[in-house]
Amino acid sequence: MLSDDALLRYSRQILLPSFDVEGQENVAASRVMIVGAGGLGCPAALYLAGAGVGEIVLVDPDTVEASNLHRQVAYRESDIGQPKAQALAAQLMALNSSIRVAAWPRAADADWLAEHLPGMTLVLDCTDNFASRDQINRACHRAGTPLISAAAIRLEGQLAAFDFRRPDSPCYACVYGDGAAPDTLCSESGILGPVVGTLGTLQAHLALRLLTGAEVGGTLHLLDATTLTWRTLSLKRDPACPVCGH
Repeated sequence: MLSDDALLRYSRQILLPSFDVEGQENVAASRVMIVGAGGLGCPAALYLAGAGVGEIVLVDPDTVEASNLHRQVAYRESDIGQPKAQALAAQLMALNSSIRVAAWPRAADADWLAEHLPGMTLVLDCTDNFASRDQINRACHRAGTPLISAAAIRLEGQLAAFDFRRPDSPCYACVYGDGAAPDTLCSESGILGPVVGTLGTLQAHLALRLLTGAEVGGTLHLLDATTLTWRTLSLKRDPACPVCGH
């Protein structure tokens, strides 16, 4: 049961027929893990905290650097040198003190995920390398936990949701295989802040849609920010996939 304060605070999204009071209650009861507190994780976490997600778990081993500030919008100059997970947690609590936030200033390796993933409603992969994405995908598939993954580089981005509650759901490896190609890094190729911010914001959007009962999986969304155009590709489970195949 939502309090009068909560009904007032979240009234603008409760007004949406696809959201309603029941949706807000589902959001408030959810536990969302965000792996990566950078250009994707900052806007995703801020919007989910603002929407009233009951518990947000932040995982990131890095500290804030000056070169982060043009795109990682939750941080300030005073945060430089601080662990990202803890600095972002402080911003979320300042935004919404009624939610719970846990900060883990460490990498989400396979053992840590196996221990902490059970009980999560949803995971957002906001990392920037294939090895992490592969581990998160495997852990979510094993646990049957929905996953929303995004990436951005230069003026391009991609976004997909994998609902592992469904037995026929494809996974990240169905799309990208074994990741034999080297990672493309922002520090080498560049990234425009609003591009990665757009993808992180849309991760939060898909998360709220999923938490309120919408079907969001099965599509890869590709952004060309130079022309502001999107392409969508339908995803199918690969029977030969090393993670979810037969």
